[in-house]
Amino acid sequence: MTDTQSNKFPGKPIRVGLIGFGNWAKHGHVRVLDLLPQYELSALYSQRADAAADGAATYGFRHVVDSVDALVNHPEVDLVVILTTAPQHEEGVRAAIAAGKDVYCEWPLTLNVKIARELEAAARQKGVRHVVGLQRRTAPHNRYLRDLIQDGFVGKLRSVRMHVSMNYFQGTRSKALRWTAPPENFSSVIAIYAGHFVDMLLSAVGWPVKVSALMVNQFDKVTIAETGEVIPTTNPDQLVLSGVLPSGAVLSIHIEGGKRNGSGVQIDITGDAGDIRITNSSAFGAVGDDYVITGVHGDNQIMASMPVPASYDELPASGLPSAVLELAHLYDAYANDVAHGTHTTPGFEDAIRMHDLLETAEQSSTEGRHLAFNADPH
Repeated sequence: MTDTQSNKFPGKPIRVGLIGFGNWAKHGHVRVLDLLPQYELSALYSQRADAAADGAATYGFRHVVDSVDALVNHPEVDLVVILTTAPQHEEGVRAAIAAGKDVYCEWPLTLNVKIARELEAAARQKGVRHVVGLQRRTAPHNRYLRDLIQDGFVGKLRSVRMHVSMNYFQGTRSKALRWTAPPENFSSVIAIYAGHFVDMLLSAVGWPVKVSALMVNQFDKVTIAETGEVIPTTNPDQLVLSGVLPSGAVLSIHIEGGKRNGSGVQIDITGDAGDIRITNSSAFGAVGDDYVITGVHGDNQIMASMPVPASYDELPASGLPSAVLELAHLYDAYANDVAHGTHTTPGFEDAIRMHDLLETAEQSSTEGRHLAFNADPH
């Protein structure tokens, strides 16, 4: 079993310009870019000028600019990183592509599959590299899982089941999560977490050819804790997705926001020659919240621990939270792609596939029927 990722980058550092500077930019992206020697913090733009100035002073950005256009056209920016909210992504991505700059955009790429297709076509026509922030597929545990399946550890797949739940996204939310309530922002627990975790799982086991789904809204009013503001919402906070993989294996996925206790990630994969179980006590891991893999090749045996081999993790040593390290592996893979001309990181075509699957699931839930799904983004 081999793993082709490497964080060795023989060229000059990739100079990064950030558009947007919220909590995830500071908690995740800046810490990762500071960790990896392949990158250099170059320029920063935020609609909040004071946040940009503070960010530059705190984290060492060399340039603070006053507009999206100024950032994407800055001569010392090689990679534009879009960290605004989902409704704002399209503007930043289009500007970066027009400037001929490689572009990274957080998931969700945009608000729907139609716009996602337009952005992918524009990037392809311009010849720029593009990355979407579906970083969980690049995490060591998931690459190891993918290789175990491809190497026949469980034999032919028979069933794949995943349950992901988190305590937040309840009926009462902090002011920092207010933007997740309005449906037009496409930032619900389903839009964000289903996108991340379903992509993680299906990039390892394969994409369904037929799906049936149920989307449910149980928190139809969201109260902002600090202000008492009440926001009506139709956003679903639970998704149940079932389907059939090309191999004939049964797929079952449950994404659940607002779970009071015992939340986390549980995955069970069954084949005709063995089983694998993957668990994590957190859906957004802090330090030490690592995935635990157990499995067995054979019949009626006790599941045994299967630590991820060290070869799957070549990042510099750090004390970063596990969710942030997933992001570090994505950036590491992208730098390796740039250095060696490969294409291993998730791009806009992967975002199209994920947008399409979520819209197919919504249609299935609305119409109450099974629907065919074509995983080809083109």
